Amino acid sequence: MLRIDNSSQQNPSLWETVLPPELFQMNEELTRVDKLLDDDRFFAPFLERFSTRMGRPTTAVATYLRLMYLKHRYQLGYEVLVKEVSDSLAWRRFCHLDLGDRVPDSTTLIKLTHKYGANTVRALNDALVLKLKEGKVVRGRKLRIDTTVVESDIHYPTDTGLLNDGIRVITRVVSNLKKAIPCIGSRFVKHTRKAKKVYLGLMKVIKGRTGQDKAVLKNAQDELVKITEEAIADGLAVQSELDLLHEKPPLVNRLSEQLGEWIDLAEKVVRQTQEVIKGNRHLPRRLVSLFDADARPIKRGKSRADTEFGRKVLLGETDHGIITTYDVLEENPADTTLLRPAVRGHRRLFRKRLKAVAGDRGFYSQANEVWLKSKGIKQVSIPKRGKVGEERRSYQKQSWFKRLQRFRAGIEGRISVLKRKFGLRRSRLRGSPGVNTWVGQGILAHNLCQAARIG
Repeated sequence: MLRIDNSSQQNPSLWETVLPPELFQMNEELTRVDKLLDDDRFFAPFLERFSTRMGRPTTAVATYLRLMYLKHRYQLGYEVLVKEVSDSLAWRRFCHLDLGDRVPDSTTLIKLTHKYGANTVRALNDALVLKLKEGKVVRGRKLRIDTTVVESDIHYPTDTGLLNDGIRVITRVVSNLKKAIPCIGSRFVKHTRKAKKVYLGLMKVIKGRTGQDKAVLKNAQDELVKITEEAIADGLAVQSELDLLHEKPPLVNRLSEQLGEWIDLAEKVVRQTQEVIKGNRHLPRRLVSLFDADARPIKRGKSRADTEFGRKVLLGETDHGIITTYDVLEENPADTTLLRPAVRGHRRLFRKRLKAVAGDRGFYSQANEVWLKSKGIKQVSIPKRGKVGEERRSYQKQSWFKRLQRFRAGIEGRISVLKRKFGLRRSRLRGSPGVNTWVGQGILAHNLCQAARIG
């Protein structure tokens, strides 16, 4: 059953009347964020999607929202978050928890995060932006756009590493199945020690840089492909044994589904490794992780990392550093195709207020410029790519164009802040739904923090 707020905030406990009030005093930022979130519009997305009178009461929405703000604002893990809130009287007050209330368990917060999902977080971001718009805190007349990459929570992908992962997860699921039903999987052979020996032997040669890297790598790939194929064959045999059982517990059904998923992914890794051994290194939709199958290799050419593994994210920011629109992209589309979705996402909230758009040269195309002007956007500051003629050079030297380009440069700093202070460098939730939720929560925390600063 969905709960909106804790009733304990209306009736202070005995301890709150006895202890000095300074112990419960929140800092200025938390006080303003608490006031911002004390609005019925932030409860509407939960009531629309999850309102029910059945079941036991869950964690209050007001408490959950504030806990997630603290988590992303201070980049805390779920267990650390619970511990810190339990130990801080000020944070308890911010989260609408008195001394007699128990802080929600970390597993409860994880389940609620997956339950509410990315759509709810996006609706909360929209509600906050509209609240700031109605309060005339932001006007939405200018928009600057850029893209970045949010890395997935995976290790650096190599063919040998992926093969080793496939052997390990298939063996682990079969071992759990054998514990649940001892009569199955009697012929399954554990190949993990053999695979680990081959993998570690390869790592020693590569670190030694003896000049034999290519030959040793090819032998290791061939050996691991054979071991993975044996593990897949044994896993399919276990699946056949499970199909013969008439009644299976829910745990066994769940493990059987997991086994099928791991086998499919391991087979894909085997096929792409065989292609690499043949010399074909340009594979479409190449798998870079078994644990986040939708993560993509994105070549950015940055000094820190030439290629990042994760998802491309489109950001649109208006005045006062408020992010009005964002989108987590599945592939790595060209920036020229992303300008229109960013403008539409901004205008969905601000209607016809938008008067100026700024972006880097990656967003430029003549069609995009014509489209923006046809939508009533008077000032378009996007430098042209390639050789620039005299007429275009004069156009780009105008004072308003340069001013908007200086405004555009600010989004680079905003991306840096999001990555360093709000967790957008790496998503700790896996899969496309998880990354969408993680990015949305990080942006919501940033917008709340920024609104508290300018409010």
